[in-house]
Order: sequence, then C-alpha cells, then structure tokens
Amino acid sequence: MPTIREVLNKIRWTFPEGLNGIEVVIVHRGVPGDKKVIRGEEIKDVAPRAIICGDAVIPYHRVLCIRKGEEILWRRPQ
Repeated sequence: MPTIREVLNKIRWTFPEGLNGIEVVIVHRGVPGDKKVIRGEEIKDVAPRAIICGDAVIPYHRVLCIRKGEEILWRRPQ
C-alpha cells in the first residue's frame, strides 16, 4: 500500500489540477465528530512526516482518508 505522502505527491505531480479538488479527512479533536476536512487548495507542502497547511502542521498519523468527490483515493486500514 502506498504511503500518504506517495499518494499526495502522485496527485500533486500527475493530476492536471494538482491537489485542487481533493479533500484530506483528518482526526481533529474538539470539532463535531472529531473529524476535519482539509481542502487540497489549503495544502502548502507535502513534507516527509506531515502535511503543511498555512501555519498548521498535520502529522500523517492523523490522516483518515484522501478523497476526490465521492472517490476514495487512499484510506487508513481498519
């Protein structure tokens, strides 16, 4: 199974629109359902250990899935 970073970099460099239009669902304590959606447009960098979004650093262990519309591109194994 490819890593989150490998999937994001593949999307970033091979999809014509790059990361635009994708959503990364993360664990985010304190919000309803403990889940938050990060839009691809918000992602500034795909670092070795985390996603960089503005001032936030989101470690990969918090990522639940990566989707484009209804299509799941990557999902954390159960």
